[in-house]
Amino acid sequence: MARLRAFRGTRYSLGLVDPQEVVAPPYDVVGPDERARLAASSPYNSILVELPEAPPGYAGDRYGWAATLWQEWHGSGVVRVDPEPALYLYRMTFTEEDGRTRSTTGVLGALGLDPDGAGEVLAHEQTTAKDTTDRLSLLRAARTNFSPIWGLSLASGLGALCSRIVDKGGLEPLARVRDGADALHECWAITDTSVTRAITDLVASTPVLIADGHHRYETACTYHEESAGSPGSDDVLALVVELSERELAVQAIHRLLGGLEAPAILRRLEASFEIGPGPAEPLELGRAMAASGALGLLTPADGSWLLVPRPSLLADGDDELDSVRLARALDRLPEVTVTYQHGVLEAARAVREHEAEAAVLLRPVAIDQIASVAHGGRRMPPKSTFFYPKPRTGLVFRELDAG
Repeated sequence: MARLRAFRGTRYSLGLVDPQEVVAPPYDVVGPDERARLAASSPYNSILVELPEAPPGYAGDRYGWAATLWQEWHGSGVVRVDPEPALYLYRMTFTEEDGRTRSTTGVLGALGLDPDGAGEVLAHEQTTAKDTTDRLSLLRAARTNFSPIWGLSLASGLGALCSRIVDKGGLEPLARVRDGADALHECWAITDTSVTRAITDLVASTPVLIADGHHRYETACTYHEESAGSPGSDDVLALVVELSERELAVQAIHRLLGGLEAPAILRRLEASFEIGPGPAEPLELGRAMAASGALGLLTPADGSWLLVPRPSLLADGDDELDSVRLARALDRLPEVTVTYQHGVLEAARAVREHEAEAAVLLRPVAIDQIASVAHGGRRMPPKSTFFYPKPRTGLVFRELDAG
């Protein structure tokens, strides 16, 4: 089944840099303003190689600049390769919207690719069309996984095993950093082969489902094929977490609608949903959705609505996913455009500031629904799940040539 192995990670020399100043969010959620802020925080911030920008006068492209900068960091000792292979336990501690403090504990390792689709690595969502040339060009130039994909293991007990190693081993973390949402990220290196074997054997008992990073995974497979299986190209850096309620916080990704004015969208949706008034306050609307089994709709002038799927919208074998039902309804409205927005308040702001004509709020996908889809060999529509928090880029890198 899934193949996870220890590797010689590349890490910042903490005597030379402050880890808080060099980590970054996943590249695909970093906009221009945040990139500029991160780049200004340290000349060694990981965003400089993950989202490179070549300086004026540089003869090559930005990917060549990333490779040059990476080698300069090596030469100055700012980053170094660990002396022996390790698995890196990773914990994120955070507070949910209801005030509960909880944690997610998983393992960073080199996840074996499954380019032939043998069932070792599975996708849990359909992917949207996206240019993968950017990530492929960076991998070609630097031969380094700068950020991990996020995989979900179906192996029961993986989270408890990782937590037990951390909590009972008396281990000091390699680094502690906080993100913008004030989640705490900690990382530990595990080199004891009996311990790493226990983790890899457990992961190997089931497939791994990709939670985040589908395009980076596909890029890794493309690079492996075009490089004729060059050393290190048959793995990708991955954070593997147990697919369980205890370990995961799953939030919804909402849909911003355009192409028609809000009153017309509301009328057109009546063919698929029974529509009734909802609470005016967005967070209260979310609670009403959970209680009534409905989706939510926000419009600029007419307030909020509860959308209860009509029987005609449901299909045999329906997974009861809001994303599936809404996709089916929107197929009947080809003139409506769709963009994606995480966060109820952010979706409400987009409508209020007329960045969208309306927003459809979805309920979070339950863990057992994700497991059911995975075991059934199906895929959810794109952007069905938002796993929170997001692992930081910069705690551990994986160089393909490091072993």
